[in-house]
Amino acid sequence: MTRYARLKALSARAARSTRSSTSTFALSALMLALTGCASVPDSNDDAKPPPMVATVGAREQPLAARSEGPLSPVPGIEQVITVKAPLSSGEDLREAIGAPVDPLSPDQSMVLNDPNARQDLWGRVRAGFGMPTLDNELVRDHEHWYTSRPDYVKRMTERGSRYLFHVVEELERRKMPTELALLPFIESAFNPQAMSSARASGMWQFMPLTGKDYDLKQNMFRDDRRDVLASTRAALDYLGRLNKMFNGDWQLSLAAYNWGEGNVKRAIARNERAGLPTDYESLNMPAETRHYVPKFQAVKNIVTAPQDFGLELLPLENHPYFVSVPIRRDMDVSVAARLAGMSMEEFKALNPQMNKPVILAAGTPQVLLPYDNADGFIRRLAEYREPLASWTAWTAPRTIRPAEAARLTGMSEATLREMNRIPRKMLIKAGSTLLIQRSSEHRVQDVPEHVANNAYMALAPDVPPLRKVAIKARKGDTVLALAKRYRVSASQLAQWNRIDDGTRFKKAQSLVIWQPIKEAGASRREMASLNKADRKLSRKVGGKSAKASTRMASKTARRQMASMAAVKGTKIRPIRLARK
Repeated sequence: MTRYARLKALSARAARSTRSSTSTFALSALMLALTGCASVPDSNDDAKPPPMVATVGAREQPLAARSEGPLSPVPGIEQVITVKAPLSSGEDLREAIGAPVDPLSPDQSMVLNDPNARQDLWGRVRAGFGMPTLDNELVRDHEHWYTSRPDYVKRMTERGSRYLFHVVEELERRKMPTELALLPFIESAFNPQAMSSARASGMWQFMPLTGKDYDLKQNMFRDDRRDVLASTRAALDYLGRLNKMFNGDWQLSLAAYNWGEGNVKRAIARNERAGLPTDYESLNMPAETRHYVPKFQAVKNIVTAPQDFGLELLPLENHPYFVSVPIRRDMDVSVAARLAGMSMEEFKALNPQMNKPVILAAGTPQVLLPYDNADGFIRRLAEYREPLASWTAWTAPRTIRPAEAARLTGMSEATLREMNRIPRKMLIKAGSTLLIQRSSEHRVQDVPEHVANNAYMALAPDVPPLRKVAIKARKGDTVLALAKRYRVSASQLAQWNRIDDGTRFKKAQSLVIWQPIKEAGASRREMASLNKADRKLSRKVGGKSAKASTRMASKTARRQMASMAAVKGTKIRPIRLARK
């Protein structure tokens, strides 16, 4: 039976199921499916990626620090997060998902025998080209780089075959040039799980701050920079805004996508002041940006005429590779992959945004599946009788140690640390969300939306409370010497006093260090004990040698106190010994 005949049979079966059952769960539209399924290439490709892999944006800011202090409770935070009622044993698990739809046209049916579905998708991409051609030596350098690595090009196009139709559809809907569908080849080789050394992520390589600017959620449960649909929407929004900013110049727009719009604007302004041209090739840019558009042009040239470069592109039919299946209940990633009849690698290739081994329905509205797998997913889910999720979320009611959190959640400390990546000697701060096992009846509810969308985990060093101790740096002392003397690190001492860790003091100077309160208290007790012994000694000394003995005892006491101060870091004020 041909694929199209089988799809008709599936449609008829879905219709009969709808008429004979009170369930409203049925296929709402028949999806066209690709005839082949590409596999995820090995992460250890033989060929190295092209030089100067690009990132989006040119700025990054750290997340705002939390203001709560150590061990400070947060009123009103409950330990257990509850929301939807658990599924009863007799409930139809098909209610856990919605009907599969085309994510770009969820309200429209597609014609099964549409002749356009037989067209070559590469031809559709070429027909929409609309950018000016760049022709220089850098373009030819990158053409040579790709043509000398045919295996790399093959793996890259196989990986992109899953997503290319969706990107082209979105570009045509926005009336943007279809060359932009080739940009992920440059950014990530169409790998949605790619992460650069600068923390740019996803197949469109969004930096964290730029992703937030375009509403890409990044929390402990998911990173929408890796989400195929969300990141494509954000990237095309960003490119469209850049194109308007640079008056329709796509080469400057691509340079800004790589380098940042502020940097491109400043480069243009410098050329204007110098009376120089302001086109892409005339600007003074970093090497990465200088190579960015030529690399993009080289890929475009190869797609335009692969035979001219001795390459063969994977044939792609002009219809969707995946459909969208709405998720209504929390579900383990492994369970979803098993029900869909897919390996974990295949499932994550279409749904790479999950950071944890559970899909939270309140934060992840859909999963993407190939059409045939979506149909099998529905059938297997109807027969599934085990829990859909074995993990849930728990919010720390106060700042606690991992051992206490493990006791409160009924988990072993080792498992809790491993699942939440908690290093040793760290505290879990109040309000942090942890991933825990659904091990008891009161923890079987789904995670609510405000937790799914805003969960974070904050850690603090597990150290005793500290107190500030004043010390004195002598002329000629260095930060390193003082750090050794007081048993702290040079970087800590420099940070506490806002000085450089290579500083040498030209004159005496007062500094501060921080020490655990217990240690500082021990120093004071040792000093008091020493002073008491000195006083006893002075009372025993008599006769002509009393003054000499007293002076000797005083000198010895001062040396001992100075030695203790050096170890403990306590400011010492010498005490005069009593004289007879």
